[in-house]
Amino acid sequence: QLQLVESGGGLVQPGGSLRLSCATSGFTLDYLAIAWFRQAPGKEREGVSCISSRGGSTNYADSVKGRFTIARDNANQTVYLQMNNLKLEDTALYSCAAGPESTYCSGPYDYWGQGTQVTVSS
Repeated sequence: QLQLVESGGGLVQPGGSLRLSCATSGFTLDYLAIAWFRQAPGKEREGVSCISSRGGSTNYADSVKGRFTIARDNANQTVYLQMNNLKLEDTALYSCAAGPESTYCSGPYDYWGQGTQVTVSS
């Protein structure tokens, strides 16, 4: 059974950085497309970034382009989301999701992690 566990969230000041990790187990990461989503209180979940199974293709929401970078280390079964120049509006619960390559940036994703909280506050 594929499992995803996010980590790396926390409290950071505006302009700061965090690196989120999505550790996978139970299935070879090489075959999985991964996406990061976030959901702020009272708002709908939104896609943040996605990466193809071998990392050759990535995509970002307009709101995070130029600030966030998605990367994957298949050997270590982990996908990362480097978040720089964080803004107040980036505060949300961040979750990663996985699916076969055909779901790259489109879903639906069958597997989800529990999420890690990112709070940007001065």
